[in-house]
Amino acid sequence: MAQPDAAPDHTHPTPAFERPVFIRAGFQLTFDVPYPTPMLFVVQPRDRLEPTGTRQRIVDQRPLGAAQGIHTYADTHGNTVWRTVAQPGTFTIGHDLIAETTRNPDPAHPDLPKTPVEGLPDETITYLLPSRYVDSDLVSADAWERFGHIQGGWAQVQAISDYLNDTCTYGYGSTSATTAFQALGSGRAVCRDFAHMGVAFCRALNIPARYVCGYLPDIDITPDPVPMDFHAWFEAFIDGQWRTFDARHNRPRAGRLIIAQGRDASDVAFTTSFGSARLTHMKVWADETTPDMTLDTPPNPRIF
Repeated sequence: MAQPDAAPDHTHPTPAFERPVFIRAGFQLTFDVPYPTPMLFVVQPRDRLEPTGTRQRIVDQRPLGAAQGIHTYADTHGNTVWRTVAQPGTFTIGHDLIAETTRNPDPAHPDLPKTPVEGLPDETITYLLPSRYVDSDLVSADAWERFGHIQGGWAQVQAISDYLNDTCTYGYGSTSATTAFQALGSGRAVCRDFAHMGVAFCRALNIPARYVCGYLPDIDITPDPVPMDFHAWFEAFIDGQWRTFDARHNRPRAGRLIIAQGRDASDVAFTTSFGSARLTHMKVWADETTPDMTLDTPPNPRIF
């Protein structure tokens, strides 16, 4: 069976990082499991080198707890999925890694044009359609009224991010069943909701958009005292490439580590259980580290 802690592949050239930064990231989840329960986890980043400059290299990684020896496969979006059967009792699973990425903030290209639907690549069309948590058909009239007059693909999507950041308050109130339309109606959102709302408005405006989850450390900004969590943002397909937008923060950020991409959170949920498995404890970490850091060195003391 495939191992999530497989050694990095050094047979391929290491991409050149103009301004490299090293990130120590990972998580630990504990569940109360009453009986054997099949479970899926979408939690493992992979090496990436994309045309837009999105680059990440996994320097080292290791499983924690029950992740040792777990079965893995690639889903239809290319994400790494862990598959296991959680045994009764306290079930703990996790992952610890060191990654290298660029310190450059998210690129901005305000003059990029919008591609008409007939000019879009076939593989992007699915990202124009409503999905489980992105009920873009319900926000279509609002989207065209607010943003339809704006010229240019990037300008439209940036206007969406500006609007969501200005009008929605960050805070808990939604649930795992909350859709983009419901979050818009409440005016209160967490990062998952901001991403879903951004994707919904984009799709309503005929711009392919997808949901992204990963780690977002506090690189070159004032550290946030709130405990770390997984983060969600979105990508819009503009002028032939997927472009990063983050309506929650609405500012270029450095050090993003992508775990997975999909139509919405249902494609990339960090855990899915086929039975009863109650999450009782969760730790997530993502901090800048040094090139000589190894996984034998304890992570940031605030984690444990």
